[in-house]
Amino acid sequence: MGKLLRINMTNNTVTFEELPEKYRLLGGRALTSSVVADEVPPLCHPLGPNNKLVVAPGLLAGSIAPSSGRISVGGKSPLTGGIKESNAGGLPGQKLGKLGIRAVVVEGKPEKNKAYILKIDAAGAELIPADDFKNKGMYETNELLWERFGKVGILGIGPAGEMGLLNAGISCNDMENGPGRYAGRGGLGAVMGSKGLKAIVVDDTDAPGFKVANKELFDKGRKALADALKNHAVTGEALPTFGTAVLINIMNEAGGLPTRNFREGRFEGASKISGETINEWSKTRGGKVGHPCHPGCVIRCSNVVAHPDGSPHVAPLEYESDWALGANCGIDDLDKIAELNRICNDAGIDTIEAGCTLAVAMEGGLADFGDGDRAIELLNEVAMGSPLGRILGNGTEFTAKAFGVSRVPVVKGQSMPAYEPRAVKGIGVTYATSTMGADHTAGYTIAPEILAVGGELDPLDAAGKGDLARAFQATTMFIDSTGYCLFIAFAILDIPEGFQGMVDTMNAVLGTEWTADDVYAQGLEWLKRERMFNEAAGFTKEDDRIPEFMLEEKLPPHNTTWDVSEAVLDSVHDYSDTGDEGDEVAG
Repeated sequence: MGKLLRINMTNNTVTFEELPEKYRLLGGRALTSSVVADEVPPLCHPLGPNNKLVVAPGLLAGSIAPSSGRISVGGKSPLTGGIKESNAGGLPGQKLGKLGIRAVVVEGKPEKNKAYILKIDAAGAELIPADDFKNKGMYETNELLWERFGKVGILGIGPAGEMGLLNAGISCNDMENGPGRYAGRGGLGAVMGSKGLKAIVVDDTDAPGFKVANKELFDKGRKALADALKNHAVTGEALPTFGTAVLINIMNEAGGLPTRNFREGRFEGASKISGETINEWSKTRGGKVGHPCHPGCVIRCSNVVAHPDGSPHVAPLEYESDWALGANCGIDDLDKIAELNRICNDAGIDTIEAGCTLAVAMEGGLADFGDGDRAIELLNEVAMGSPLGRILGNGTEFTAKAFGVSRVPVVKGQSMPAYEPRAVKGIGVTYATSTMGADHTAGYTIAPEILAVGGELDPLDAAGKGDLARAFQATTMFIDSTGYCLFIAFAILDIPEGFQGMVDTMNAVLGTEWTADDVYAQGLEWLKRERMFNEAAGFTKEDDRIPEFMLEEKLPPHNTTWDVSEAVLDSVHDYSDTGDEGDEVAG
């Protein structure tokens, strides 16, 4: 059934436990959130001794199922004050899965200024003093760890996490040992830093390997899913060819690409920073598209962006990072965006929050929109730990308060991602109602609203978007628990055999008899636990709201405002009545 590894940083003990029966069917986000709900006091200080950092590979991580190596990191978020799960690719998830470790729970706090590395391998686990790693960026940290331990999986924090900054993320290394795969959102790097952990290294040498109860069913399911991923236009063509930044031009054309701190829905420089341009660069100056984030990834939506001389600059430059550090700041220079992305990777901060923070700083007069050089100067302050750097490193809402800015695109303290809610109403409902704060990955309604995947919906029409957001949030919760990449959703929404393949692989591993209906039902049950934690932490329905300026300011080019009623928002998590009030919109 797998092991639970418990690390007590107060007394430096390392203990393996049998996974409790109540967690037998849980992995990834379902497991991290369940442990947090069971063991973390909702009113505790996120950086205090009573919060816990929970790391859990998805249930299929370590298997040969396609694109199944994702890992979840959970805890109480320093940024939102609520429950948090952040998801990443890279090497650690698969290596933990092969070792049979279902979760790592880090609790307590060490003596002040003590730093450790947690090493996990087939022989066990140990805490190793790591004071010599303090204040090192993630590029140097990863290099030193591979020199010392071999080609291990690494979860690590940069200087931002060590300083306890609210925008600190947790880096996961890729196959080239780059640090760019991030469990970035919600400040969980600060939680890891508060525990005195600089890094977790995972060595799967001599690991027992992944166990499958029903190999015939597993092989049938993984083949059906792999075929669906290969044959779908998004996962089989667009993403491996142009990467996630293929969405830059698509969202710009749809009028939903937030520009200059969410002032407009179109950016005049979009074509200069698009996935098509990144693809062209890979042919003319070097770099790479079609890059997998972990072994066994068949979607291969990642990339390596090169300097003009052909040397690697940053990997990956994803859509969200490209937008946040580009269009949202009015910057159309892809080299400067890549440098900003690299600074985030090294300092250990989330690119979405960093880009929105820079835009708010520009709004507050620290730089002009479009000034890439000044943006680089500002972001470099974060790793330096200067007073200004600490303000910026604490995220968008904190920075807005520091500089008196009222245009603040956040929900529950977390920055909005790269889709304008006034132009795409379903994703706006997800932003408002997600347990995670503003988070596109919590319920990616962009699929039907923009890409016509799983049906075709008018993004500007508010009707029905409450039910839509609830369904996507519940299904996403299930996918986040499997270890599969969220992007399998494109294929399984359109290809029933692929959906059944996902379900079959889960049944083959767990010995369950789940059907497609159980995907929604299980996801909804796990989602309720997150909601209950947040309510106990003090959240009310008033926290499920879009920023005030979006209700009043018309967004070009559609000249629309946010018009989804509060009743619809309240209905999303009203589990006593799952009926939608989507036809009711604000006056």
